Amino acid sequence: MPSLMLPDAPLGFTHQFGRVNDLRFHYVTGGLANGPALVLLAGFPESWFAWRHVMAHLVNRYRIVAIDLPGQGDSDKPLSGYDTQTVAQRLHDFVASLGLDRYYLAAHDVGAWVAFPYAMMFGDEIRALSLMDSGIPGVSLPEMLPSSSSKSWKTWHFSFHAVADLPESLLQGRERIYLEWFFREKTANPACYGDVEITEYERLLKAPGGLRAGLAFYRSLSESATQNKALAQTARLIMPVLGLSADQGSIPDMAATLRPYGDNVHSETIAACGHFQPEEQPEAVANALAHFFQ
Repeated sequence: MPSLMLPDAPLGFTHQFGRVNDLRFHYVTGGLANGPALVLLAGFPESWFAWRHVMAHLVNRYRIVAIDLPGQGDSDKPLSGYDTQTVAQRLHDFVASLGLDRYYLAAHDVGAWVAFPYAMMFGDEIRALSLMDSGIPGVSLPEMLPSSSSKSWKTWHFSFHAVADLPESLLQGRERIYLEWFFREKTANPACYGDVEITEYERLLKAPGGLRAGLAFYRSLSESATQNKALAQTARLIMPVLGLSADQGSIPDMAATLRPYGDNVHSETIAACGHFQPEEQPEAVANALAHFFQ
């Protein structure tokens, strides 16, 4: 049954649950009922909730569907299948069950990990794509992560999360401390993460299987990178693509990392912004998406 702890959806939106292939998905949907569909995917350690302010800005423009990926938010957390090609297939099965066959797609962080192979595999359905500040395995994530202290703070967690069992042992009961580090150190606007926001993300990490599932994406990173490299040999990003960077983010130029995979890649940078673009600068992100998705 849906959790009684679900945060309020933005005005004009509702929480929904759907099931496909024995997986229950949680999503928040609303907006312009007859408008073009816009699918939103969030990253680690977040959920649909990361998009709530962007959704409020776009409520009168699109039919919005913000989906918690398998293993994320209030969706089911399967024991396996966290390589991004498997997640993309599961996500596509669910999107199809909603009757969506043409839509815009915007994704951040781990959401962009999934959106990249998704767009390669199901590109004829996607009107346009935006991938936001994300080290996509085999694409925008460097083969060798930096070791210097001036740079490693941005990516150290990739290796830490990939270690079996140890992160759970160290983080269980300390989830809030961990979240506070991310939202303090990887943002240009840490004030956007108050008690309400951190408590919500803490709830999700403390939920049964929540921490394990969040880490599982990183434990499948090598497999996902191999898949993406193989996929790039036979497929292209055939839709218009917006690489949306942040001037204080993790990947300096998202568009540059995506141009080898598509012929219609555009670039924009969100100013005064760290890694967590949808929550740090929601109005600027909404404006960028509205300008590109038309």
